[in-house]
Amino acid sequence: MSPGTGAHSAPASDENGRTRTTAEDPARPSMFSSLRVRNYRLFAMGQLVSNTGTWMQRIAQDWLVLSITGSATAVGITTALQFLPMLLLGLYGGVIADRYAKRRLLLITQSAMGLTGLALAALTLSGHVQVWHVYALALVLGLATVVDNPARQTFVSEMVGPEQLPNAVSLNSANFQSARLIGPAVAGVLITAVGSGWAFLLNGLSFLAPITGLLLMRSAELHVIERAPRTKGQLREGLRYVRSRPELIWPITLVGFVGTFGFNFPIWLSAFTDKVFEEGAGTYGMLNTLMAVGSVTGALLAARRGTSRMRIMVGAALLFGVLEATVALSPSFWLFAALMVPLGVVSMTFIVTANSSIQLASDPAMRGRVMSLYMMVFLGGTPIGAPVVGWITDAYGARVGLLSGGLVSALAAAATGLVLARISGLRPRIELRRGRRRMVFVPVVAGPGKPGGGAVPEGEKEPEDIAGGTAAPGPSPAGAQNAPAGMGSAHAPARAPQREREHRGKMPV
Repeated sequence: MSPGTGAHSAPASDENGRTRTTAEDPARPSMFSSLRVRNYRLFAMGQLVSNTGTWMQRIAQDWLVLSITGSATAVGITTALQFLPMLLLGLYGGVIADRYAKRRLLLITQSAMGLTGLALAALTLSGHVQVWHVYALALVLGLATVVDNPARQTFVSEMVGPEQLPNAVSLNSANFQSARLIGPAVAGVLITAVGSGWAFLLNGLSFLAPITGLLLMRSAELHVIERAPRTKGQLREGLRYVRSRPELIWPITLVGFVGTFGFNFPIWLSAFTDKVFEEGAGTYGMLNTLMAVGSVTGALLAARRGTSRMRIMVGAALLFGVLEATVALSPSFWLFAALMVPLGVVSMTFIVTANSSIQLASDPAMRGRVMSLYMMVFLGGTPIGAPVVGWITDAYGARVGLLSGGLVSALAAAATGLVLARISGLRPRIELRRGRRRMVFVPVVAGPGKPGGGAVPEGEKEPEDIAGGTAAPGPSPAGAQNAPAGMGSAHAPARAPQREREHRGKMPV
């Protein structure tokens, strides 16, 4: 028997027998709720194994290049080559992901990525490896990533559906960072004991796990997403789509700045280990592991939230930049190592929030192209940032290199926050409340002689500021038209149709 038209809002009982209204008082999401889906469990287990191998290869590859050349710039070039295809071809990867079955694409890309690891293992174990071999295989791996990244990111929604998407994105990040706890430690032991070649071999073999998981999935349990038909101008259509939506373009812009200049940890950590602290591969692996502890914590905290708020994204990016600058100026090794944990927490909070917000704000048929642009600016910016940061690190020292990345990230976050507030019809104000000085955002409303530009008249009750979690009503007309979803007026009639679509535009402040 099908339910009546009002069934979706009828009272329901939770697991403790309490009555709640499903439409108005949803249950708090479980930290691991996405793992109840069989297909996603298979996917997550396979990714945990291959991610561990990927982290082993990252550590071994960076150390191999550094040992061959003795240059942080060479490490930066290797990283740049790996992500150069994403910069040049990333948008085409998104078009492919929107056109074709994502599970089939992933079977192809995961196989290709495993073969690159096996090839690098054969060269290293045979004693014939040269730095140009590493460069070439890094480029091939980047070509496979062009299609793999948007396909893998958007395939998550097909496995779990829109309701579980924020949780699944957070668990994906926790999965990747959990592997970071194991991979660097194992890589450090292997490099010290038997050399980098065995780490490359294990990485190549680790891709058997996700391939097996993809083959075991039940197609009937996947959420059907209509694929984009093959037509001309799909790439331009995707760019126009993103450009016309502030809730997409500004988070992607911020991710681009932070990803290009703030996420060059292979360069900085290897330089700090070798040049500043004069330690070996074991210490390099330990620093990566400590940062992974923080990253896992940040991802799991994001999984518990179940929502993606713009204020969290911007605040995390700002705090990330400040922490990175603080780490750069750390006077001792142990303080430097200890700060890796909170740095990992805020970096993952920023990335998870931006990722899930952008996916939820996108139409399903456009999601591949949107996520390819997101990954293009996040990973594709590395070929620009890595050589520059590597050169600064070589020329002026590891501390100056890391400090520059932190300052750029903090400035980008502050500028983005102010732009988003302006678009949303908000303005910053410093106030003293209960003896505490803080900056809040209040709505800009029309006043006598100041159309759209006056403040709330004295004596009238102000709506909650942006830090309070409530969207401020009454933006100016321009702000109402252009405000990112979740930041404008709660009463604007133009928002009503969006609530009927699949979570699109849900990006709370």
